[in-house]
Order: sequence, then structure tokens, then C-alpha cells
Amino acid sequence: MRERRYPSDMTDHEWALIEPLLPLPASETPLGGRPEKHPRREIVDAIRYVVDTGCKWRALPADFPPWRTVWGFMARWAAAGVIGQIRDALAGRIRREMGRGPRAVATIIDSQSVKAASTVGKDSRGYDAGKKINGRKRHMVVDTKGLPLMVMVTPADLHDSAAAKEVLFRLRLTHPEITLVWADRAYAGKLVTWAKKYLNLTIKTISRPKDTTGFVVLPRRWVVERSLAWMMNARRHARDYERLIQHSETLITWAAITLMTRRLATIMGRRHSAGPAAGV
Repeated sequence: MRERRYPSDMTDHEWALIEPLLPLPASETPLGGRPEKHPRREIVDAIRYVVDTGCKWRALPADFPPWRTVWGFMARWAAAGVIGQIRDALAGRIRREMGRGPRAVATIIDSQSVKAASTVGKDSRGYDAGKKINGRKRHMVVDTKGLPLMVMVTPADLHDSAAAKEVLFRLRLTHPEITLVWADRAYAGKLVTWAKKYLNLTIKTISRPKDTTGFVVLPRRWVVERSLAWMMNARRHARDYERLIQHSETLITWAAITLMTRRLATIMGRRHSAGPAAGV
């Protein structure tokens, strides 16, 4: 096992959270397969390093497994839905630590337009005239505590209300317990009726107070805006570099997973240092 040396490397507490959520290696399944050459902890650390530092896959430091191996695990886990399952499991655990139910019933939705690098093809990018950005748009749904529940990436020229139909449809499939979605005025109009009729979701829009200028903290909406800002702290997401939209969604989710494991690891560390009396 390689020495822990980068800020993005997992602690033992973080690995204890992630390891049981990963699928079994092929060699341990009934169908069998070749044993994996590299420890999975090193694979996850390498993915987190790319997300945190924004480096190219080919520029992974030599103490990590080969970049093609790391990229392959990232892509296979994403295609199998593993990353979304890890995200939801960690979010549910944090909610329980906060004294809430593991599943949210109220959420907030918003979007963020970011510039796209030259590696992003014309077929998956667009020009957001309102923000004057040529790139992609990230649509995110979070619970009332800011924990991400859904991420979808589209070309930046797609209007929020048009993208929201796909976002909310995915949300209904993966989180059928959700009943309420708060949003800004971009999601008003026919989308509200459509969501209620076809998805049984209630959309409540939040508008800026009249006669206000400059930055204003709006109820509910600030929560998802803060979550989008959290994702931007990972340098890979300062702009969009991914050729495939699904890989962009995956690496955004990895940034959220890192935030959640760090929060849970801090709680676990405090309990461990406090001793058995902490659980009384």
C-alpha cells in the first residue's frame, strides 16, 4: 500500500466508509475472474486526486496505479451505477447523524453554467446567452441540508425548464419518496403543471423580493447555490474538461462523495477519541 501523502488521499475512517459500498472484485464472484492487480484504495485515491487537483489523467503521479487502470475503474463504476449508490448511502448516513430520516422528501434544484475546455465537443456544449458562457450547464438537486441527490450535465444553451423535465424524471425514478422541489422562477410556468401531473411532484418557486438590488440571500435557494460552490472547490470542476457528459456527472459526484466522507470521518474520529462513553 502506497504512503498517504496528498491532501486528497483518504484517511482510514474514510476508506472504512467507502470500501463496503464498492462492488465485489470479479475474482470473488461466482463467475470468477482475474484478481485485481492494484488495491482499490489506491484506485479511489487516484480518482480523488484528479478531481481535487484538476490534473490530466495522463499526469497522475507515478505512485498511483497506471492512469488507464484508474480511468477504467472510474468509467465502469459509473456505468454500473455504483457512484450514485455510494452518494445516496453516504447522504442517508449523514442525515441519520443529524437526527433526520435517511431519505429526503423536500429538495432544491438549480443550475450552473461553466466554460468548457477544448476537449469538449460541439455536440455536447452550447452558448448560455444570459451568462455569456460557451460550455456546459450543471443541474443539481440537493436536500434541505445541501447534500447532493442528483447531478445532470447538459449543453449550456438548454433552458433550465427544458432540462428540468429530464432531471425530475430521473429524480422520481431514483428517489420516489420526494414530494416537494423548491426552485427559482426559471422553473415556473408549464413545468409546474407537468411535474404535478406526470411525476406527482410539487414545484414551489422562490423569487427575489421586489425593489432589491445586488446580491440577496434567498430562502431555500441559497442551500443549492452553496452546494454548487462546494463542487467548484475541486479544481477539476473550475471548468468542464470531460469529453463525455456522463463522466462529467460522475466526477462531480465524486467531489460530493469526498465532502461527505470527510464529514462522516470527522464524526467517527471524534467518537473514537472520546471513547466508549460517547455512545452512552
